[in-house]
Amino acid sequence: MSECNVGALPVIDNGELIGIISERDYTRNVILKGKSSHDIDVQSIMTSTLVTISETDSVAHSLQTMTQKRVRHLPVLDNGELVGIVTIGDLVKWTISAQDALIVQLEGYIQGAYPG
Repeated sequence: MSECNVGALPVIDNGELIGIISERDYTRNVILKGKSSHDIDVQSIMTSTLVTISETDSVAHSLQTMTQKRVRHLPVLDNGELVGIVTIGDLVKWTISAQDALIVQLEGYIQGAYPG
């Protein structure tokens, strides 16, 4: 994770998503318990009770899910198949970008840049 600068990775077994391992999982279940990476396998520290979203779910729904479930990474599924992972950073960045675009449109409208 460190080498690739990612905060979480999906855990796949025989093509099926069975969990997600995050920096938080590693910190809480290895480092804080005084264990070594060499002495423990991924399955024993990963999060196996998954919170997922569909690729058709809205940004607002996804943010609400993250807030309610207290997760920072959401696997995105399409018909049960993993198609990606969205992070809270991804969603916040998209929200800010959408708000910026709306502000530009509204300023243009107010200044008369759009035909009436």
